[in-house]
Amino acid sequence: MTRGSAGGGFSRRQLLIGGAAAAGAGAATALGAEAAWRAATGSEGSSATTVGDAVVPFHGEHQAGIETPAQAHALFVALDLHEAVDVAALRRLMRIVSDDAARLTRGEPALADSEPELALVPARLTVTFGFGSAFVARAGATASPTWLRPLPAFTVDRLQPAWSDGDLLIQLGADDPVTVAHAARMLLKDARAFGSVRWSQRGFRRAAGTEASGTTMRNLFGQVDGTVNPEPGSADFADVVWVGDGPRWLDGGTGMVLRRVAMDLDGWDRVDRPGREFAIGRRLDTGAPLTGEAERDDPDFEAVTELGFPVISEVSHLRRARSDDPRERILRRGYNYDDAPAGASVSDAGLIFVSYQADVDRQFVPIQRRLDEVDLLNQWTAPIGSAVFAIPPGCDEGGYIGETLV
Repeated sequence: MTRGSAGGGFSRRQLLIGGAAAAGAGAATALGAEAAWRAATGSEGSSATTVGDAVVPFHGEHQAGIETPAQAHALFVALDLHEAVDVAALRRLMRIVSDDAARLTRGEPALADSEPELALVPARLTVTFGFGSAFVARAGATASPTWLRPLPAFTVDRLQPAWSDGDLLIQLGADDPVTVAHAARMLLKDARAFGSVRWSQRGFRRAAGTEASGTTMRNLFGQVDGTVNPEPGSADFADVVWVGDGPRWLDGGTGMVLRRVAMDLDGWDRVDRPGREFAIGRRLDTGAPLTGEAERDDPDFEAVTELGFPVISEVSHLRRARSDDPRERILRRGYNYDDAPAGASVSDAGLIFVSYQADVDRQFVPIQRRLDEVDLLNQWTAPIGSAVFAIPPGCDEGGYIGETLV
């Protein structure tokens, strides 16, 4: 029962008024503290965050999200086209999603954005589109790269359809997970009349600003992952990544391999540090090859121990992944994943391995064949998903991704 003031209690109205006053006082205190902090740190009047405000242009000769320094969060979504989708429908689809991507990467809402406030923090958002073999065939292409097909079967593969193949790839990256989630929702809402989601894979790296720019990522084994990459903007990068000798519609694009690699962290826990470094061929603390001091030191595969054994084992991951053929090089851009564990295991984790190369057959496949033959890391890893996509070139303002094809 509500008691009146005459009875020594408080009415509901008094309680509400008193609560509002207290809340107002608390808010004023908080605002005063924030103002004091801003004055003390010299941040008065500054923008909220340089991380959230950062923009990567969508338009250009090449699609963003490849040469772009990797963001902290990524989402890869593969779609299967509906049976009724023809060339005209593909053209409409790519016009729509390209317009969405251009707006969202500028920090602007997409057309008919139902949550426009979520679009205002671009956080280096990039949206990259890739075409599977079925997409290219549906577009009526007169030529297609010979490598645009499933990879050859490897003995280490434990592939699951739930993580493999697809007709259209949407790759999103940003330094904020809310930005990624919102952009994905907007793009998929506009794409659902043309196709359905086949799979989606979410990955992460260290949060933006927690490590110095240019620091090589670490996978969940604790090892540096992606040390030997071509330098963005260099002629070497262009030779390794961009297609210049293939179907004309792919000039300025690239080939993408996406592999979902499960990692047995429970088994890795049972290996001591020397055993781990022996399997990798690198020191875990610095990432240096076992024959060097710094991460980017060239490994000396001829060096031997006092007993005459190679310092870097011939079956270590480093030795098997490194080719003597300079053409067998790729751009790596991996992300960790960590799903909910089940049963007695305390982890369901791994690596979303992504590589870009001008020719998948010539550059990636030979590397994977060597790793398939023998690689000590194969004891704790298993590819459970695999897909290959052609990443078309970028587009100018007013254009759309894929206009060279459809």
